[in-house]
Amino acid sequence: MNAIEAIVLGTVQGLTEFLPVSSSGHLVLFQNFLGLNEPELIFDICLHVGTLSAVIIVFYREILDILRALFQIQGRMKMAGGFKRLCETDPSIRMALLIVVGSIPTAVIGLLFREITDQLFGSTTIVGCMLLVTGTLLWLTRHIRGGGRPVGQTTLKDALLIGIVQGLAILPGISRSGATISTALFLSVDRKVAGRYSFLLSIPAIAGALVLGLDAPDLQTTIPMDTIVVGSAVSAAVGWFALVILLRVVDRGQLHRFSPYCWLLGIVTLVIAWTG
Repeated sequence: MNAIEAIVLGTVQGLTEFLPVSSSGHLVLFQNFLGLNEPELIFDICLHVGTLSAVIIVFYREILDILRALFQIQGRMKMAGGFKRLCETDPSIRMALLIVVGSIPTAVIGLLFREITDQLFGSTTIVGCMLLVTGTLLWLTRHIRGGGRPVGQTTLKDALLIGIVQGLAILPGISRSGATISTALFLSVDRKVAGRYSFLLSIPAIAGALVLGLDAPDLQTTIPMDTIVVGSAVSAAVGWFALVILLRVVDRGQLHRFSPYCWLLGIVTLVIAWTG
């Protein structure tokens, strides 16, 4: 892999990790296009570190508020009159609880089906089919109006369902952001809350996947370190841009505009897979 290929893959990762078009699906397609038939695991991990840093930069205020609330939880519980009341009245504590609950099914699904999804990761047929599913999910959000439930009224059941959907997004071609935001909107969660929760929920998911990846036996790579750094930096910068854009799209209720792209790419992918 040279620097140009690293920039291309970093750009693809940065755009597709946050735009609802599936980063894993695009990486499979671009790796095949560039002749990288054997997955470069360490490079993929570094690209995800780049996009994870973009999430932290965009949501650093919310993250700091959550951490501060957790450090002060004992005092806040006394003032609120108990943990249950605190969760009902403190948005930061409520969001922290929703993240923990939503992360549980994601972790279970990821651990149970890790080997299966590793085998599916190179299948362009699976990518094509799942892109069609992603496009359909996005299209179904087109008639959902604003004014949904705020974070204080988002339930633990909502978090579990969104967490399950996030877990299913390990399938290449299923957009994690698209699937989780769409599910939150289907559950009548407010648009802004849906966007914030989706990406805050992605932090433990991405971090957990990175930790599992570091335990893999095939971390050796022939890619030069400076090439990996370039790809990661591009992934972070492009990811920040894509995340800001997507949050605006979600706030405006225009998530469905990405559907035609997912459908078209899914159909083209299936045609190439079946005729190649």
